Amino acid sequence: MPHVFELIGELVANLSNDPEQEYFADGITDDLTTDLSRIPDALVIARNTAFTYKGKSIDAKQIGRELGVHYLLDGSVRRGADQVRVNVQLIDAESGVQLWADRFDTDRANLVAAQDEITGRLARTFNLELVKDLGRRIEREGAVDPDARDLVMRGWASYHGPRSTATLQEALGAFERALEIDPRSVDARIGVASILAVTLANGRSRSPPQDQARAESLLLEALECDPRRSMAHFSLGILRRFQNRLTDARIEHETAIALDHNNSRAFHQLGLTLMFLGQPEAAISHFEKAIRLNPHDANIADPYAGLGTCHLFLGHVDQAIDLLRKAGTANPRLWYIHLNLAGAFGLRGELDEARASLAKAIELKPEMNSLAWLRAYPGAGDRQYWALFEKTVAVGLRRAGMPEE
Repeated sequence: MPHVFELIGELVANLSNDPEQEYFADGITDDLTTDLSRIPDALVIARNTAFTYKGKSIDAKQIGRELGVHYLLDGSVRRGADQVRVNVQLIDAESGVQLWADRFDTDRANLVAAQDEITGRLARTFNLELVKDLGRRIEREGAVDPDARDLVMRGWASYHGPRSTATLQEALGAFERALEIDPRSVDARIGVASILAVTLANGRSRSPPQDQARAESLLLEALECDPRRSMAHFSLGILRRFQNRLTDARIEHETAIALDHNNSRAFHQLGLTLMFLGQPEAAISHFEKAIRLNPHDANIADPYAGLGTCHLFLGHVDQAIDLLRKAGTANPRLWYIHLNLAGAFGLRGELDEARASLAKAIELKPEMNSLAWLRAYPGAGDRQYWALFEKTVAVGLRRAGMPEE
């Protein structure tokens, strides 16, 4: 039987006896209940039922038994002098153990604007934490013959972890097994195609034509069954970018966001697509949104790298270096971060740093040894992108010693 995880609508209490904050607390509860209900296979208890527990000191296990739920999302709003603090915790209703907690501070004068950002970040983080915990539950139960849904959850847990060849292979293996068990599974189709698309975009596919054809087929089949799957549109957008169909990629990522406005990776990919369309100014807000939605993302280096590159294209060299350094600290194994840092240092005239960054990029990607190779990289942008590249990054790379051919 597939796992259907049941949740309780969040209990956001106002601890300050401030009517304005009461509306704020209730608004977060309403919006978050709606957002969480979009999670596949999730049953979210309605706000009216959740509110019967508001302000009461009741044991989490008791609430779990009374409502038949697996997880509780509990929170509070407290006023400071000029700030409002929102605290939230995710609780395992069976054991009473806290699985995750977070805190948000916002200006009291801007509560309405803050509500959307807090709700989005909560829904995104909660979804990821839920996937992780379900993966741990499956491992603890030690299923000898896991069903397709178990395997899909394992696949997404690996996918959302720190990205590496090993974790992508783990995710792909779980999704492939799920598809073997249940050939009709839409989730397994999206999972397999998502890994193939990312592998193609990262230049790590061993058989690009076959992987491209299979990813396309699986995603189109999934969308034919359910056109409202945000992750299917997201992964199709990555595939379209690899194919250098950038306008189509932009449309797919915009659709993914419209279906799930907490899909931080879709905001990142939309920013990347706009950057490759030669629109760095338009891209910046999407990278920033991705970071705000998921500031603890295991792959936070990617949006920081995109953000830094956009500022570099716009001539904001100092800001670009700061952002690219932040990306490199988050993940020092990504060659393109060091490459763009080399270009930025070269533009700033710091040639020793530029040469060192270029050497690191080539060490991580030995075949990346000339400007001609970069221009031929799959899905590497349109004419406007390359015009910006030539005026900024390429100038710095030449100063660092990178050859044309």
